[in-house]
Amino acid sequence: MDNVNPSKVVETMVQAGKTKANLSIKDLLIRGGLAGVFLGYSATLAFTANLQTGTEIVGALLFPVGFVMIVLLGLELVTGNFALIPTAWMSGDVSLSQMIANWVWVIAGHLIGSILYAFLFVLATTQFGGVDSSAVTDQMVSIAEAKTIGYAALGWAGLGTVFVKAILCNWMVAFGAVMAMTSNSTIGKIFAMWLPILIFFAQGFEHAVVNMFVVPAGMMLGADVTMMDWWLWNQIPVLIGNLIAGFLLTGMALYLTHRNKESNKKGKMANLKKAQ
Repeated sequence: MDNVNPSKVVETMVQAGKTKANLSIKDLLIRGGLAGVFLGYSATLAFTANLQTGTEIVGALLFPVGFVMIVLLGLELVTGNFALIPTAWMSGDVSLSQMIANWVWVIAGHLIGSILYAFLFVLATTQFGGVDSSAVTDQMVSIAEAKTIGYAALGWAGLGTVFVKAILCNWMVAFGAVMAMTSNSTIGKIFAMWLPILIFFAQGFEHAVVNMFVVPAGMMLGADVTMMDWWLWNQIPVLIGNLIAGFLLTGMALYLTHRNKESNKKGKMANLKKAQ
């Protein structure tokens, strides 16, 4: 049968988390960098489709292509790792330092890849600075400002809004990474992971890695956004919100309900020994 039992899915999550936690820094940077590029491509594809059709749901339908490429190629996406590696930590197969190190280096890779693609995209769309404005560049500037100074204008309410949107986003994205494990066929994996990604993007929630491309690209195109605006009003709260959703609402939730009791006991004992 193509479908995978949920308990087996959790076992796969644990093994995937263990494998990811043991990758070298070189692999984390390369795989994280490529993932940042692919999500940048997906974002510009979605934004272009929105402009061409005048219907935003079309862009949402297309956006998951980048996520599919990331998963099928075994690349590193920190928002998925926020759910997968904690299961290996809870089972006692991964240390806390390994888990945090993975997240840090993958985020560094995302920044490198996302900003590289943003730079190349800006060169292409402005024809090396020869074109001051177009529908695409105007849209990028507007999005970058909405994601930063738009929240800043609301004060604490804005910070709370972006944080909650980040939780709602990665609740789906992390499940997208898990859904890819519910099928043994490539087509099944693609369809299963497509659904949660479509849900998050269609509703305008906040994804840390997408924002690593969108905001810098908007800044390069002239958006009235500073580095502080980017990190204080978007990147940091979004990363924290994404982490909470991945760790608690996806990885831990599935682990606690589907992991068998013997494995849970083994994981607690292993963590206790490491603490000692």
